[in-house]
Amino acid sequence: MNAAILSQFQDLFKGQKNIAIIGHKNPDGDAVGATLGLYWFLLDRGHNPTVVMPNDFPDFLKWMPGSDKIVNFEQHTTQVKEIIAQADLICTLDFNDLSRVGNMELLLSESEKPFVMIDHHQQPSNYAILTWSDPSMSSTSEMVAHLIEAWSGWAGLTQAIATNLYTGIMTDTGSFKFPATTAKTHRVVAALIEAGTPHSKIHQAVYDNQSPGRMKLLGRALENMVIKQEWQTAYTFLSQSDLDQCDFKKGDTEGFVNYALQLEGIKFALIFIENKSEQIIKISLRSIGDFSVNDFARQHFSGGGHINAAGGRYAGELSQAIEHLLKHLPAYKHQLHEAK
Repeated sequence: MNAAILSQFQDLFKGQKNIAIIGHKNPDGDAVGATLGLYWFLLDRGHNPTVVMPNDFPDFLKWMPGSDKIVNFEQHTTQVKEIIAQADLICTLDFNDLSRVGNMELLLSESEKPFVMIDHHQQPSNYAILTWSDPSMSSTSEMVAHLIEAWSGWAGLTQAIATNLYTGIMTDTGSFKFPATTAKTHRVVAALIEAGTPHSKIHQAVYDNQSPGRMKLLGRALENMVIKQEWQTAYTFLSQSDLDQCDFKKGDTEGFVNYALQLEGIKFALIFIENKSEQIIKISLRSIGDFSVNDFARQHFSGGGHINAAGGRYAGELSQAIEHLLKHLPAYKHQLHEAK
């Protein structure tokens, strides 16, 4: 974090303020970790912060310090409207376009309150008076850690802050294996562990306490996998029937798309997940090397994200979404074969 951005943060946060901290729809570990990490830091500095999520987050994250204080817009719409109305400042974390907050988009877009954006995705929108965007960062949680370090040194870390930020970094880096994990990331993680993060217990809570339904769903996803070796691509899918039969719960499909990248010669992986209630197909895209799934998702699936990890959606039937992929995939054959 450079001195100019830090100075802007410190100016905006002078005095005691009501601060709404907003994460994206379908919050993942980084969204929850970054927002709660910032929540505890601002609370310690005398502010009145509130974390708001557009909808619920996975059960395997509900042990995180302060997670019981998160206000769910879907369940408490009136309360969230009051929080936004009373806020002196609105901080948006782990997303860079208001379309990522689902049904909260109208509420936020109509607000005249000043916005702050902290995010690590590409191509940010310009709704904030202060935008700190750094796609080179492993996660938004790592960015919050750097903000705290620059502002108050590592002495500003408490165990609650460190635990939340570690969880966010761990989940968004695939347990520190994705390319965005840098030496700087590991130095941050070291500071978080020194602040009391119970790192082995966090890994167990997130990855090792899986329900029988999730394991069955993973088996279904692996069974449905299709390999297109000529395009170095593999995809799988889960229908609404698959989800229902396996007692699907929010977060159960997290990480499923990564299994295809373990196949020899595969550089591009996708998973298509049917959502009948929203009448869309949700798509997660992953890649290795320099093949940009961010560009692919933006071009073909109304989405975006990072070079190696992105999300998208398709308004139509599951079979149509897969046909849409197969229609456009041949044009990327050379790019995929050349990817390093």
